Order: sequence, then structure tokens, then C-alpha cells
Amino acid sequence: MSSQPDALVIGGGATGAGVARDLALRGVDATLVDRDGLSAGTSGRSHGLLHSGARYAESDADGARECLEENRTLRAIAGECVRETRGLFVQLSGDDPAYFDEKCVACESIGIPVEVVDGDAAEAAVPGLSEAVERAMWVPDAVVSPSRLVAATAADARANGARVRPHAPVESMTVADGRIEAVELGGDAAETIAPTYVVNATGPYAGRVAALAGVSLEMRPTRGVMVSVAYDALDPVLNRCREPADGDIVVPHDDEVVLGTTSVPVDDPEDYRTADWEIERTIAECATMLPAVADADPIRTWWGVRPLYEPDEAARGGRGISRGFVLLDHAPAVENLASIVGGKLTTYRRMAEATADLVCDRLGVDATCSTADERLPNASDPAALDALVREFDGTGPADADIIGN
Repeated sequence: MSSQPDALVIGGGATGAGVARDLALRGVDATLVDRDGLSAGTSGRSHGLLHSGARYAESDADGARECLEENRTLRAIAGECVRETRGLFVQLSGDDPAYFDEKCVACESIGIPVEVVDGDAAEAAVPGLSEAVERAMWVPDAVVSPSRLVAATAADARANGARVRPHAPVESMTVADGRIEAVELGGDAAETIAPTYVVNATGPYAGRVAALAGVSLEMRPTRGVMVSVAYDALDPVLNRCREPADGDIVVPHDDEVVLGTTSVPVDDPEDYRTADWEIERTIAECATMLPAVADADPIRTWWGVRPLYEPDEAARGGRGISRGFVLLDHAPAVENLASIVGGKLTTYRRMAEATADLVCDRLGVDATCSTADERLPNASDPAALDALVREFDGTGPADADIIGN
């Protein structure tokens, strides 16, 4: 069996599903494929923070502004995929007060709403907060369910004409005269696709997929651990207000909190070592903000791999700098291939919009993006969202405790 879609989108995480949805809403015949279930990679293995932009305010104003805008958009279109929590950046005794001041000023200049409170007020608002908190800053962070978000995004793509094929790994590509002529799919699909254009949205695997078309794409993946422990008394996201480091975020769920994270380079995004010290350090550092997590019952531990683009990371200087996305048009080497790498879960819709703009330009399609204005299907119905997650085999560890509850 073979098909000839206008666009083949490889990678069923948030960005790939977002590209397929955006293209479908513009009337482009799109097919979305992933080798596993949807959100099986980076998206489903995140800590689930919906950034307000505050984390990057002082280091990357443009990136922070993007986060703020997309935060507001997802609150409007994603319904029960998002949990309204707010976020609290806390300065502990010994933390540099100048860093707190710089972040506060930067947030205000960007337009990120902030409210500064002293340690007593912060402890009164957040039971169990460390007594070492000297002051804190409220920001509009939130928590997102990656599994629900990806499934709803893919379902909207399908409702608008796209084909969605989980468990359909790309096995090979045929390139002739500078164009991808055919893509062989295995798994449940077992078919040949003859797309007009191909989008590589495979996260840390983007280099491998590009290589199938004879294109060199240098990635610098890093692993990060997330530790979920039993704790049902936290309402806001907690962020340590210091230069980004291990164990500086606590993300609330219903009966658990997710502690994160580390940043360790890996050579292979699929086969990499995990280390106990990452778990131990993450718990210990997060306990400086919320002491009870040090002795809380562990629920599950997982690692995610960040899809970082090597030249961009080298230019930015590594950890602590906002990780923007990079859209790579591989023409003229391969005329009908683009890769989208980097970025954050919060900005997946914007990444998809930029990619769809490029694809439509190459296809000669004159249609504008509407994904910021169209509400995701079943957004107000958690049970229906979770049914979509199961249909697409999309449950990831980031929100395994939420799906079906």
C-alpha cells in the first residue's frame, strides 16, 4: 500500500502533532507518523511545566515573551490539558539577592505579572515551605499534561483530514535528484509514503532521521531526571530563584509532586547511562525548598532527553540560557526536507506554526495559521481526553498519575 500526502510529519511528540494539526487546518493533506505511541519521547518524559517566561526573563527576553504568549494561548485552547497552579520563585538564605532582583525587573519589563512577598507571607501561602525562604515572587506558571495535550492536538489534526499513524517507524528514505521520493514505514503501517514535503520533528533523534536522507544534523542531547514522590499538599510550582542548576523545580500533581532535574550530555538518546547521584541530588536540592519531599515515598523515576541543536547550544553557552527552537530548511541539499529542533513544550504550537509556514510556502499554499484561536477537541472533558491518550498509546511517565483519574 502507498500514499502520496502533501506533507509527511515524522515524530509524534508535541511539535510533530502540532505541525500536523496546523497543516491540516490550512487544508494541507498531512500524515503524522511515530515509531512508538504518541508523546513517547521528550514530550511525555518532561516535568510538565507550562512556563510563564519567568525562568528565562533575565537571560532571553524574546524567549521569555514567547513563553508568556504561548502560556496564555494554551490556557485558552487546551482546557483540561492545563492545570492552573501559579508558580513561586523562592530565594533561600544564601542565594544571591541580586539574581532575584534582576529576574523581577526583567519580568516586569517583559510584561510577566509578578508579586513579590516576604518569607513569612510565602510560608503562609504554601504550607510546608522551607523556613529558609527569605522572599518569593509569584508568577503565572502552570502545569500541563503532555499526554493529553499531544493526543488532543493529534485528534484535531485527524478531524481536519490528517492521517495519524503511531507505531509506524521510518525504516528508510529514497532520495533522487535532491528530493525525498519515498519513505518506507514499518511496524503497524508497513507501507511506502511518497510525500511532496517531509518534516523531521523527531526531537533528539532528528540527526538520525536526517541522515536517512543523507543530511548531516548535529544534535547535543542531554538527559535529565524526574522523580515523583507522594505529596498532596502543594498548590503552586516551586522554582529556586538562582542560576539554573540541578534540582531547582517542584511541580505539583494531585497526590504527588515531580522533582527535577539534571542536565547531563549523552551520546545516544536511546542508550544512555542513568545515575543514582542524579536522583539523590535532585531530591536533596528540591528539599531545600520543600523539606518534606526528602522523606516522601518515591512513586516513579524517569529520565527525559532534551533535543538540543549542537551549533545553537555552543553559541548560547549551555545550561541556563533559554533554549529556543531552530527550524532548518535542508534545501538545496534536499529540497523537500525541514527539521525542527530545540524548543520547549510550552512553545510547541509556535514551533509548529513556523514549520507549517515554511511547508506551505514550499507547497504554494496560501493559508494562515489558526491554531492559536481554535480550541482543542474535548478540551473540557478529561475522560474524553484520556480516551484519546489511550487510543494513540500516548501515556507517558510525566502524567501517568493523571490519565484516567
